[in-house]
Amino acid sequence: MNDFDFYKSESIADAVEKISNHTDSRFIAGGTNLIDLLKYNLLRVSSLVDVNSIKNQSVTEKDGLVLLNAFATNAETAYHPIIEQRYPLLSKAILAGASAQIRNMATNGGNLLQRTRCYYFYDANTPCNKREPGSGCSAINGYNRNLAILGTSEHCIAIFPSDMCVALSALNATVCVTGSEGERRIPFSAFHRLPDDTPELDNNLLPNELITSIELPAKGFEKNYSYLKLRDRNSYAFALVSVATAMELENDTIKEIRIALGGVASKPWRVQEAEDFLQEKAPTRENFSLAAEIILQDAKGFEFNTFKIELAKRAIIRNCLMALNPSSQLPGAQPSA
Repeated sequence: MNDFDFYKSESIADAVEKISNHTDSRFIAGGTNLIDLLKYNLLRVSSLVDVNSIKNQSVTEKDGLVLLNAFATNAETAYHPIIEQRYPLLSKAILAGASAQIRNMATNGGNLLQRTRCYYFYDANTPCNKREPGSGCSAINGYNRNLAILGTSEHCIAIFPSDMCVALSALNATVCVTGSEGERRIPFSAFHRLPDDTPELDNNLLPNELITSIELPAKGFEKNYSYLKLRDRNSYAFALVSVATAMELENDTIKEIRIALGGVASKPWRVQEAEDFLQEKAPTRENFSLAAEIILQDAKGFEFNTFKIELAKRAIIRNCLMALNPSSQLPGAQPSA
């Protein structure tokens, strides 16, 4: 870890000003991923700007919308009564991530900004286009079991590891940011990037911009929802495949459905064509199976992760069936037929 200056900020404006006045500077809140990057010498900074003091209420309601404070912890958010009652899908997804200790430190804004856990990204002795553009991608012909099957490029097959963001994608959240050029709102679908030929860019934040809040629409799909995370072990493991399903039913017909996948791409993955296909149809295993085929139609496996294509299809079907009866998500329960 290199030497750096450390500054504390008491306001958003002060934080943006401080980071704008220093090159190679980063914001820090919980630091659960940033500190790892510094310790492994994958990131070198001249200064850190601490934003932990910029903290109001973790969750607020405004004009029917709900705002998540970007500086609140994942734990504060997941257990907040408004989130548990109106957005249980989000609460369940957050609690599926990391460990209790990490959720007590990690912040909502930091969750959106965490970097891939690709083995080769963390190994500074191997080529990695995400770490060093133009050096090559070791994962494509390496051990790629946990890496992407959708949205890949010849330059990168890394995945985005967040659970929280899969639910935020299904809920059509909006990311609110402030920078030296002012404030702006970014639709969640446009926040993270696919690798294409610039895999080093994880998201569409501008230089010196700070995430201040995450806006949730009024509709929380609290009656029919499910989050399923398939991983190698039940505690503290990143997803091989995860699925967030948010559904609205009327007279045994799907009026609206959102299906977002995690663990399969460099951003939460949604396919509008599949959601449109299910609209006004019966919520049956057959229809969910057809939707799964649409979602995975462009999937491409590599030597060790081809199994994830079929795994993702089965996960989609299972999770959609679980969403018909959220109580089926209790331990030992079986999804409806």
